[in-house]
Amino acid sequence: MHQNRENSIKSLGKRGIGNSEIVMRRSGFTLVEIMIVVLILGILLTIAVPNWMKAREGARAKSCLENLRSIEGAKEQWAMENRKGSGDAVVEADLWPTYIKGSSFPSCSGGGTYTLNAIGDPCSCSIHGVN
Repeated sequence: MHQNRENSIKSLGKRGIGNSEIVMRRSGFTLVEIMIVVLILGILLTIAVPNWMKAREGARAKSCLENLRSIEGAKEQWAMENRKGSGDAVVEADLWPTYIKGSSFPSCSGGGTYTLNAIGDPCSCSIHGVN
């Protein structure tokens, strides 16, 4: 049935009868349509990528500050249990693994380094600042 219809359309086209009524439909996209899609994607990316980068940096900063709070809490607990006062020095080995749980001492997700400072002084990060 489908074959007969195609033959009749081809024969009408050859004879010139009803050419204005016959519309040949091609599948696929034109170059202009593809370029419009690429343009729209480019616009969306220029909007989304900076916001995504800001959110990622914000998450890193929050993670770093949470690590600093954990370290500060461990310093206080260590100081109380070892009868240390304000100004006494503390090192990483004093806190981890006894007072800070995990497979390793916390590290800054932004690549910074933590400075423990003495008891009573807040610990700090080289990138994200003080707790």
